[in-house]
Amino acid sequence: MEIPSKKISVSTLFFFLTTLILAILLWVNNDNREKERGYNSSSVMNRITYLQELALVKHNYTGVISYKDYMKILNLNVPLTDKYFLLKYHGYIKAGVDFNQITTQLVNDTTISVTLPKPRILETVIDENSIEVYNESDNAFNPIRITDYNEALIREKQVMVNDALKQGILDESTDQAKMVLRSLLSEMGFREIRISEQLVIPQLR
Repeated sequence: MEIPSKKISVSTLFFFLTTLILAILLWVNNDNREKERGYNSSSVMNRITYLQELALVKHNYTGVISYKDYMKILNLNVPLTDKYFLLKYHGYIKAGVDFNQITTQLVNDTTISVTLPKPRILETVIDENSIEVYNESDNAFNPIRITDYNEALIREKQVMVNDALKQGILDESTDQAKMVLRSLLSEMGFREIRISEQLVIPQLR
């Protein structure tokens, strides 16, 4: 009994080779995409530094500055030499995290560790165009000088800083930075994002 031989048709062979070639091309393409999606610490930091301005917290202020001073002799106030004024102003304080000081460590393709520096006050501004002067003295013995206004504004800026610190502006800055980083790193494909804060060791005196 003769066993019939199995012949592979040209169309079957063509289909097999075409499928094999497509499979190889698909594998190479996917491999290239995986390589393109890969990140190193430098590329991550480049993306992070672009978002620095988004990590700022801004507190707006409207306040009144009361200033009063006397001429002094032997550190005693001289009667009838008082000078005074009231200033109304608008200003703001900005605080944030310096993204240039952030450090990153890639654990694997989907996990990254980020260390944030301590937040700090970045800007304290009183808008000079918004300043209005009220109840200003006119004392010939002790006239108001430009330095008096400057001194009052410098003192007020420190008042603004102290108030912002009490309201937790630095904690807000850290929270904002974490939110921005998590959003960015998630878009970059990281599924586990570990964010910690830099430890500051107090100096011994």
